[in-house]
Amino acid sequence: MSKNNKKSFSEKSIVNFLFNTFPSFSYILKWTAISLIIASFIGTASALFLISLNWATDFRTSHEWLIYFLPLAGFIVGAIYYYYGKDAEAGNNLLIDTIHEPTKEKIPLKMAPLVYIGTIVTHFFGGSAGREGTALQMAGSIADQFSKPFRLKPSDRSILIITAVAAGFGSVFGTPLAGTIFGLEFYLIGRIRYNAIFPALISAVIADNVCKLWGAHHTLYHITAIIPNLSFPTIFYAILAGILFGLCAIVFSRGLSSTSKLFKTKIKYPPLRPFVGGIIVVLGVLLLGTTKYIGLGIPTIVDSFQEQLPAYDFAFKIIFTVITLAAGFKGGEVTPLFFIGATLGNALGYFIPLPPSLLAGMGFVAVFSGATNTPIACSIMAIELFGAECGIFVSIACVVAYLVSGHTSIYGKQMIGESKNEKFILDEGKRINEL
Repeated sequence: MSKNNKKSFSEKSIVNFLFNTFPSFSYILKWTAISLIIASFIGTASALFLISLNWATDFRTSHEWLIYFLPLAGFIVGAIYYYYGKDAEAGNNLLIDTIHEPTKEKIPLKMAPLVYIGTIVTHFFGGSAGREGTALQMAGSIADQFSKPFRLKPSDRSILIITAVAAGFGSVFGTPLAGTIFGLEFYLIGRIRYNAIFPALISAVIADNVCKLWGAHHTLYHITAIIPNLSFPTIFYAILAGILFGLCAIVFSRGLSSTSKLFKTKIKYPPLRPFVGGIIVVLGVLLLGTTKYIGLGIPTIVDSFQEQLPAYDFAFKIIFTVITLAAGFKGGEVTPLFFIGATLGNALGYFIPLPPSLLAGMGFVAVFSGATNTPIACSIMAIELFGAECGIFVSIACVVAYLVSGHTSIYGKQMIGESKNEKFILDEGKRINEL
């Protein structure tokens, strides 16, 4: 036998040994390759979206008269979805459906450009919306185009969409660890699918780094106060705050659902819904005499960590966001939930004896936790954003808010894998919108 043949035989033997002896080796190799490809696309898409969103926000801020065109912009976006994007209109709920039923038709690629344009238009003209929904839908749409070329079986396709969600979330917020867990938590309440944890983690890390390589920047938040020592009183105050954050999450989730149904019941022609919603938002801005509650609201979120704000800020943000999204404008719910939670936490500083800055950080993630049923992801997100010192307090708030919010969610297709309370065990296996 020649030296080349011996060498080839030796290399093949090593590879065969690894694959046969360590089955996880092939799994790691396979999903590393897939994750590298899809995460590069998703990270690039997130960077483009963030840079565009910052431009749209800055331009609108310096040209506030643009808000008068919000109703017309809403009508145009509504018409585009009505005539050309009906199969992509379900948004994040379509991603959840595909994870649960991976034999469904492929997620349309047009979902990515449609939601991108719709969200930029919403922010350019002054709607109150976020960015998470757009990032997830772009990620899911892009990733699913590879399911057939990669010849993925249905179970692998589910993992692919989970992986895409992790990459989209991790890159758009700059929190890859939270993105990983969010991808595993967001579609099934009470259970985590661990066979997707490796590709979710690798994709979130790669997408976040690709996004940063393109020069996209994320807002930095800081809890400026000294974190108090843990004691029975401070633990009690954290639980109390968590209860209030959970109740706020219920108000937002149910308000969004009921207002959306109201728009659909009263206005039969879909493009007119965002037109009417835009008029309401414009009138609200004129009535209050401020643009504080439109757009992402990041300046107010930053202020909530640094100074005492009016106690009603969170309530007005709920109203503006619910009207914007329920009417049919595009964008996410999460950044508005950050605004609502942080300003509510700041307001709780008037009577809960914890530092307002800490309460703002707790609310920032806890209301989000209660509205999405993702307490672990939200706790990790707080640690990534604010540092480990606040970990116990934010975790208590996130878990309590998750429990208090019950079987409500901003994601109607979210399935109950394990009930939060044994009294509601019959809810297991049902979708939120079926209850």
